[in-house]
Amino acid sequence: MGRLLSPRRLQAIRKGCLDVCLNDCYGNVVVQDRDHKFLTRAVEEAYKGVENGDGGPFGAVVVRNDEIVVSCHNMVLNHTDPTAHAEVTAVREACKKLNRIELSDCEIYASCEPCPMCFGAIHLSRIKRLVYGAKAEAAIAIGFDDFIADALRGTGHYQKANLEIKKADGNGAMIAEQVFEKTKAKFSMY
Repeated sequence: MGRLLSPRRLQAIRKGCLDVCLNDCYGNVVVQDRDHKFLTRAVEEAYKGVENGDGGPFGAVVVRNDEIVVSCHNMVLNHTDPTAHAEVTAVREACKKLNRIELSDCEIYASCEPCPMCFGAIHLSRIKRLVYGAKAEAAIAIGFDDFIADALRGTGHYQKANLEIKKADGNGAMIAEQVFEKTKAKFSMY
């Protein structure tokens, strides 16, 4: 049996963000399963972020052993940081809380399909499972156009990168590549 939903949560769900509830034999609304439970929390974070003026309508929850490690929302406006997406913020905060950079025993629940930057953070932290709610197109439909891969290729429907991208050549490339060889014995990720 899941936990009871507060009136605020129920209102958010009734607004159409998720259809995840069932009535128990007493007429109380309960969450049906764990994915819906944690995804609902991510959606609540998305609403919270907008209500607080912190950033766009995106939320993320990192879970370990069926317990929430962190519950975060987009903080782009609050932190004046274009990388403070909900998923990146959640990965950062989970790593700090657990005091490690590897989260292979964790899952992440995101209110929306992660952008490539967020997916990169999820992948690099070794999170074992990603569950997301809305497709990226739902965000695109209301004006979000930060889809990095399309911007880099210049193929985005809503966005073209006004950024010159050039790989260094000659001595610049050589000294930049040498840093990896010269530091490999001093650094270990996992």
